[in-house]
Amino acid sequence: MLLERTVRLLEPALDGRAGMVLDATLGMGGHAEALLRSFPHTTLIGLDRDPQALELARRRLEPYGERVRLVHAVADRIPEVLAEQGVSRLDGVLFDLGVSSLQLDETARGFSYARDAPLDMRMDTTSGITAAEVLNTYSQSELTRVLREYGEEKFAARISARVVRERKRAPFTDSARLVQLVYDSVPAASRRSGGHPAKRVFQALRIEVNGELEVLRRALPAAIDALPRGGRIVVLSYHSLEDRIVKRTFADRAKSRTPLDLPVELPGHGPELRVLTRGAEFADEGEAASNPRASSVRLRAAERIQEGV
Repeated sequence: MLLERTVRLLEPALDGRAGMVLDATLGMGGHAEALLRSFPHTTLIGLDRDPQALELARRRLEPYGERVRLVHAVADRIPEVLAEQGVSRLDGVLFDLGVSSLQLDETARGFSYARDAPLDMRMDTTSGITAAEVLNTYSQSELTRVLREYGEEKFAARISARVVRERKRAPFTDSARLVQLVYDSVPAASRRSGGHPAKRVFQALRIEVNGELEVLRRALPAAIDALPRGGRIVVLSYHSLEDRIVKRTFADRAKSRTPLDLPVELPGHGPELRVLTRGAEFADEGEAASNPRASSVRLRAAERIQEGV
């Protein structure tokens, strides 16, 4: 299972020492609990932007007492959070990206296209714009960009044009109307494969509402910078856009920065990371069958081998 694989990958950095590990996307605390149980000398800092998830994780992790520090924060605030916590270095970092089971299962949050609900989709319901505001206020070109870039939706222009036309009749408020609009906008031949066409649109809106890819682009380098030599990072992503960012970030940090025409490695310019996984690792058939969300997961991990200049 990928949970056990995550623990094994972090073990060399955490086992047998008073280590510090960061769970940058805490959720309901399942991974955090496994790490605290496996490494009894480790202290965990858990971040999450969702106050409801944070409270559930707090209750779950209560038995671990002072070894747990939970913070309401988005993952790209890692440097500020570490400074506030008086922590200069992390021995391990975990990112479990995407939408959580809590958010998917709670109908009122509007993340799922399978049930009618208000078009909210904010991971932190205390701030930010909603999916309804995106649909009702973005220009047609902006909507097309969001659907094409974040949903990889080839009918983005057709769907956005219809949204703009329909919102003049009445603003979008609930998911059922959007789902029907998307279904009617996509050619019948395309509806017969690749799952429900609304899946890509809902993914795109969720990413836009929460700024997920921008957060990841800032958070990953900050997490790597907080690792000393021997520190490790594990990332679980759930769609190709996230995984692409992780892959490129790891690859860039695993390359030498010495100019190619120099015969020797410049001090401090060698690779900072050693990639621990050969490509992305996936859930096996048994885990994917028991947990449908795991069917799309991609795991990548790396170890810090040199600090940058």
